[in-house]
Amino acid sequence: MKVESRSSDAFDELPVNIGGFVYVPDPLQGYVLGELIDLGAETFTVKLVHESKTMEIPYDNMVPAEEDQTKDADDNCMMFCSFAMFCKSIFRCMIYLNEGTLLNNCKIRYQRKQIYTYVANILISINPYEHIPGLYGQETMQHYQGRSLGVLPPHLYAIADKAYRDMKTEKRSQSIIVSGESGAGKTESQKCILKFLCGCYSASSGGVEKRILETSPILDSFGNARTARNNNSSRFGKFVEVHFDDNVVRCDWGYISHYLLEKTRVCHQQSGERNFHVFYQLFASGLSKQLHLSNPDQYLYLRNGCTQYFATEKSFGYIAEEHKSINSPGMLVDSVVDDYHGFHRLLTALKGNGIGQALCDDLFQALAGILHLGNVDFAENTIDCAGGSRVLPSSSGSLAIAAKFLGLNESQLGQALTSRMMKPGRSFENQLPIMVPLKVHEAISARDAFAKAIYCRLFDHIVTWINKSIPFNGSISYIGVLDIAGFESFAVNSFEQFCINYCNEKLQLFFNDRIMKQEQDLYQKESLGVPRVVYADNQDCINLYEMKKIGLFDCLDEEMRLPFSSVQHFTSTVHENYRKSSRIQIPRKSVERRHRSMRDDEGFVVNHYAGPVCYETALFLDKNIDELHESLEALLGGSSNLFIKSVWIKCHEIPSHLRLMVLVEKLNSTGTHFVHCVKPNPEMVPSRFSGGQVLAQLKCAGMASVLKLMQKGYPSRVVFADLSFCESLFYALGLNKFDQLMKQDPENVKLMVDKAHSWILRFRWRKLQYVVLACVKLDKQIKLRADRKRTEQHHRRWKRIYFACVACLEFQNTISNQSGDSIVGREELEDEPKSKMIKYDLAVWKYEDLKKEIDSSTDTELQHACLAEYYRRCTGYRNWAQRSKRTNGIERK
Repeated sequence: MKVESRSSDAFDELPVNIGGFVYVPDPLQGYVLGELIDLGAETFTVKLVHESKTMEIPYDNMVPAEEDQTKDADDNCMMFCSFAMFCKSIFRCMIYLNEGTLLNNCKIRYQRKQIYTYVANILISINPYEHIPGLYGQETMQHYQGRSLGVLPPHLYAIADKAYRDMKTEKRSQSIIVSGESGAGKTESQKCILKFLCGCYSASSGGVEKRILETSPILDSFGNARTARNNNSSRFGKFVEVHFDDNVVRCDWGYISHYLLEKTRVCHQQSGERNFHVFYQLFASGLSKQLHLSNPDQYLYLRNGCTQYFATEKSFGYIAEEHKSINSPGMLVDSVVDDYHGFHRLLTALKGNGIGQALCDDLFQALAGILHLGNVDFAENTIDCAGGSRVLPSSSGSLAIAAKFLGLNESQLGQALTSRMMKPGRSFENQLPIMVPLKVHEAISARDAFAKAIYCRLFDHIVTWINKSIPFNGSISYIGVLDIAGFESFAVNSFEQFCINYCNEKLQLFFNDRIMKQEQDLYQKESLGVPRVVYADNQDCINLYEMKKIGLFDCLDEEMRLPFSSVQHFTSTVHENYRKSSRIQIPRKSVERRHRSMRDDEGFVVNHYAGPVCYETALFLDKNIDELHESLEALLGGSSNLFIKSVWIKCHEIPSHLRLMVLVEKLNSTGTHFVHCVKPNPEMVPSRFSGGQVLAQLKCAGMASVLKLMQKGYPSRVVFADLSFCESLFYALGLNKFDQLMKQDPENVKLMVDKAHSWILRFRWRKLQYVVLACVKLDKQIKLRADRKRTEQHHRRWKRIYFACVACLEFQNTISNQSGDSIVGREELEDEPKSKMIKYDLAVWKYEDLKKEIDSSTDTELQHACLAEYYRRCTGYRNWAQRSKRTNGIERK
């Protein structure tokens, strides 16, 4: 009977949720739903709900699920909400905080066309790839303006409005970082945020608002391109600052900074990708005749990639047949990109920013000149003994057109492309410069470097135009919106991905510091006793890039200074410097099989925070060349085209990694808000949710670590003053009147507030009386406890002596009675049935069988063994449950 009593107590104290729902990891869906049917010694027995399949799952590979699988929550952690929203949402919040519940919540909301959700103060945005009626617009903007975060459903507008209110309250500039992989919708999210800030907090005239918003078509045309993963991928990063007046009331100025323009795309694209949109817009514009353009198949800088246009059936008919691709007939369809209409939007935006028709014509001619320059081909010079290279006669027409559009002399351009000027040393200062012939591959490299330099200078000049057109006199407060290329890992990764992923490492470190480190420092400062959460710190990966002398950037620059530089020597140097580092590996150890055939001097693998990436170094040196030889520099500096000459002003260009450091310092000086965009499926089609891919993106963004921190910490927060005031209203008015108060207009609230104030005064007086009485009572209790302690100690000392004496007397009597019978019972012990020594193998018993044996068995030994095995399993289950259990802020308080 005693055993049965202990068994009943155990069931009451530690209920095992047999039949409850759990999430099981799955490579395709991320997590699948299962039903817990048995509790084993080291594993759970789970039956998959949608497959009727039973599996044995280790404790650590499974997470608990919500009982209601149709429930969704605006905020997975319910953090930073108002008290009213807290009371409203407490019954809809997630009971468990883990990757499975986060993924399921995102999936349910995505299927309901609710693409936004919160994780703490981070907004997750899932690209719908379709128009959702009523999600955006002026009416929706006004609905979110001035509303606290959490009062309305999650939205980009809510994050933008919170940034504005924080800037106004804290007197500190704010930044909104939009992150995510290519195709997740970062660029469109940035546009929505800018539209909200400019539309809700701009002057009534709307001039600044209009010019800031009109920058999007310009930057999209010159900075976006089609990649393998995104039809409208931003190939540069931009930080748009919306500056406010001294009273932080309205936006009066704006400024744009850009980073990491992928200028190598001007000359090289992978199969299926396109050059920048603006080149295809020129063919679709109707200006092809005056720009001497035929069709994209005829130009080297376009035909290596995709030569199709983005268009609808209607706009595709507006494009002349002679300008359409012959090698790749047909068109590409995208809801955002349209080359024909994109050109007209570009022209309108340029004129809206104060750029006249004459400057537009010069700009388009310069772009056409780049395309014609790419068609200039070279061959070995066998005419004279000087050697080197010469321009092929078949390319003379392209050379002449390129020279015309760039304001250059045709023969001088041909000479500058096939030779370089070398100045004599100090001992030969009076001699003329020496012209050194270039080999064919050197001439091709010079031509491509020339084209990239022209496009890069044009892009810089366009951004300068935009900034000049937007009034900017400097201000105390601004809101900056950062959109930068996401983490990239392709079949072939080169110098562009090398730089982009470095930038993402910097932003991930910033995210870890703002979200993980500072949050845990706050817990430690408040002495809350929250255990620290270990997260993936990527500082060592950034050191890999930035370290002096042996850092990857310094190694690359040092290699280019060598007289006989080579990518093989650079790659071997990297492997030699980091042979003991866990961040650098040889290609043979790559996770992907296609990289294992590479030689050690052909590339290296970097283990980034988002996963390993194998970089092929074949073009690292060529793509890192930013400087032109002096012949080409001098040539464009003396252009007869005033526009080209103004673009080619000699300026000191800051290296990309140094500009990123300046950006991070600027972000550190501002308050920060995060928007993480998610790509729901690789096909970029609506209403399709690939759970495995979404889960991988959430993990890369650090959401798993954030969930662990929220689970162990205090995710639900209410300002103490609001909580105290609402408590006063409850007591002073009652719940019914409090509900009425929340619905009343502000002018009718004064009477209610006076009643609450009167109640607070009476409550404080009663509280003071209670404190005095409590102190008197406490003093009496302390004295009484001291007297009781002294009495208890006296009795304990007396009992200790008494029982010691009694034990000695009993021991003496026992020895005297048994001195003559030393071997009594030996034979009886030897004849005991061997059945009592049976050992039961209970590890294979099911959980329900153990419970049944404990309650009904008559074999005492078996019953005790079952009970021990039962407690061992319950202990394992309890440890797992405690790790998965969500800490509820209200329960703590």
